[in-house]
Order: sequence, then C-alpha cells, then structure tokens
Amino acid sequence: MSAVPRHEKAGRAERPSGRFRRMLDRLSSSQEDLESQELREDTQATGCTRISECSDRQIVKVAGTLRTVTLRPRAGVPALEAELFDGTEPLDVVWLGRRSIVGIEPGRRIIASGRVAMSHGRRVLFNPIYELRPLGKE
Repeated sequence: MSAVPRHEKAGRAERPSGRFRRMLDRLSSSQEDLESQELREDTQATGCTRISECSDRQIVKVAGTLRTVTLRPRAGVPALEAELFDGTEPLDVVWLGRRSIVGIEPGRRIIASGRVAMSHGRRVLFNPIYELRPLGKE
C-alpha cells in the first residue's frame, strides 16, 4: 500500500516533466499567453515592478509594451494616452499637453516611472519619466 492517493499517482503519470513538458506547454499555449509570459520575464529582468503589484499613490518603475496610443483631450487640454501592458495587467500612461511624442506608438516597449493614481478603477501614470526600449530583439 502506498500513502499517495490513487488519483495523484494517475495525474503524475499523465504529466511528463522537464524539457518535454515545457515544449508541450509552449505548443499548446496561445500567442497571447506566450507574449504575456515574455513580458513578465522582461519586467523581472529589468528590475521593474509588476503592474498588478502597483498600488495607489505608489512611486513605481514599470516596463511593458504599448498596446494602444490615442489623443484624447482632458478638460480642454490635449492628452496623449497609451495603454502599457506588462503581462499581468494594463496601466494607462498619460502625457498632458502633448499631441504626439516621437517613438510612442503601439507595439513599442518602454520603461516608465512615476506615481500611480487610480482613475475610474484603472491604474494611471501621469506625465511619467520614460525610456524607449530598442526595437526588435535585444
């Protein structure tokens, strides 16, 4: 007799481990899942805070990819808004008084730092200090 329940033994036999398991997981994952995993690893490698761990009024340094960039006036003032995604959650990045910024475009990776605010239930960084990451493979 074994101390391990029968259903756990069956589960262990069905799930291969190691390199083969990782290859199967990678093949069965969607493109979005793979990109999210890559972004989470990049965030960790750059020493930045994950967006999901940011709280209101906290000064943070975050990294991710810009999903969308739009021009949307706020109180009559032009505002360039972008959605930054790091694989965990989105963060709105807003540059007040700007209509465009060279290099700020969808698909671009950036590192941004500043104080997080909560607006309508979403995390927002207003006028952050930012660094454009190189295009393509690093």
